[in-house]
Amino acid sequence: MRQKIDRFLGAMVALLMGLMVINVLWQVASRYLLGSPSVFTDELANYLLIWVGLLGAAYATGKKMHLAIDLLPNKLEGSKKRQLNLVITFFVIVFALTVMIIGGVRLVYLTLLLEQLSPSLQIPLGYIYLVIPVSGLFIIYYSISNYLTDNGTN
Repeated sequence: MRQKIDRFLGAMVALLMGLMVINVLWQVASRYLLGSPSVFTDELANYLLIWVGLLGAAYATGKKMHLAIDLLPNKLEGSKKRQLNLVITFFVIVFALTVMIIGGVRLVYLTLLLEQLSPSLQIPLGYIYLVIPVSGLFIIYYSISNYLTDNGTN
């Protein structure tokens, strides 16, 4: 199952990055070649960057490529290292659950309830913010999976 999630998330990030490149190229082309900058491209680039950044962070967590200070874990061995990894995993899960999932769901709900629309694209901002709880779920899944794999329980 993890390999399917890895492939799906990797494909999503690659697709979104490709769309962002095409969008920015169109923005530059419309400004300099056509003399009239496209109205929606700046806003779309911002939203794509949000999605790429958050889904990319979840993907990096799954690939264990996330930013970490590993001075202490590299010096520890055995049960002390497992305990430290459990504490780190616990804090990552608490952050992802409280800030990204609970806070993200509240943000999505509130912006959909208030019917806030993006200025140029006129799409509900709740759809843009939906990536926050979704990436939080991926981060929690990957954190638990990485912990179980690293400690030989999977």
